[in-house]
Amino acid sequence: MRFDGGEHTVVAIEGTSVRLLGTEGASRVVLLPFLLADEDFALLGAAGPLPVLAPTGLLEAASAEALAQARFWERHVVEIETGLPPDSPPGAVPRPGYDPTTTTLAERQRTKVGELAAVGRPVGGRTLQRIRSRYREQGLLGLVDLRTMRSSSPTGRTDPRVVEALLRAIGEETEVSTGTRARLMRRVERALADEYGEETVPLPSRAVFYRLVDRLTTGRHTFGAATTRRQNANRPAGPFTPSAAARPGEQVQIDTTKLDVLVVLDDGSTGRPELTIAVDMATRTICAAVLRPESTKAVDAALLLARMLGSVFDRDQGVVLLRSLIQIIAPRRWRPAR
Repeated sequence: MRFDGGEHTVVAIEGTSVRLLGTEGASRVVLLPFLLADEDFALLGAAGPLPVLAPTGLLEAASAEALAQARFWERHVVEIETGLPPDSPPGAVPRPGYDPTTTTLAERQRTKVGELAAVGRPVGGRTLQRIRSRYREQGLLGLVDLRTMRSSSPTGRTDPRVVEALLRAIGEETEVSTGTRARLMRRVERALADEYGEETVPLPSRAVFYRLVDRLTTGRHTFGAATTRRQNANRPAGPFTPSAAARPGEQVQIDTTKLDVLVVLDDGSTGRPELTIAVDMATRTICAAVLRPESTKAVDAALLLARMLGSVFDRDQGVVLLRSLIQIIAPRRWRPAR
């Protein structure tokens, strides 16, 4: 492989550590996430491009029928590209018409078009080419019918005119005194009557309207403190950049949750512990976890990183790594006891 401006060979892998042997005989140990994230990283002599990791989190939103359809096309696309279906056993031989050593990609695609037409799944050559292109760019997700992944609307089946009038009324609540849901309902009713005429747009029942208000006012403090509501309205919108992880270790998120469990602490008192976990976004696996009886502190974050990066079997190395992480993360006035 190519890494850090030179060629290396992987000679050993232990946990998240990889030992590399350079062309000049020098060896080095690097962390796997650091190796994969390096801009110069590349597999030398590979038969083809790296396989695309399926975005598990997005695929969970697709229906079973849409996933089965995507798997169907994946099997045929992979056979066109490589000559063998994705579930072929080791040593399998390509079928006639799909051997990459004797046929071109265009010839294999024409063979696949005829094969699908014979089994009652006709598809045009251009359409099949677009399917192949989507699979190369997005993996299995590119073959899923995105219409099956549309999430339900928070407003349900409520008339869009009612939703529009309600959103306007919620926005107007920013600079006035805090009111009630009943007052908001009366304002929406008057706004609909002025714009569309009396009884032209019926309002939902009071219970349904209140539930709709609760969904649309989440985080806006419409019925809370007026000062907080106005401060939030004057706050500039923060930038949002959607990101997706394609490889393990590329993006890891850390989150702390207070558990709904009462435990007896060492001093005899009861409390709710906090669980802090690190989740790899590409594979949806938990890299490490820390359970604390009280509020999570910086030292717990250091312990979490130490468990992620250090081998659990090498205690001495883990202690050294934990000390170095604590010195970086914890306040500089605090140092671990020697």
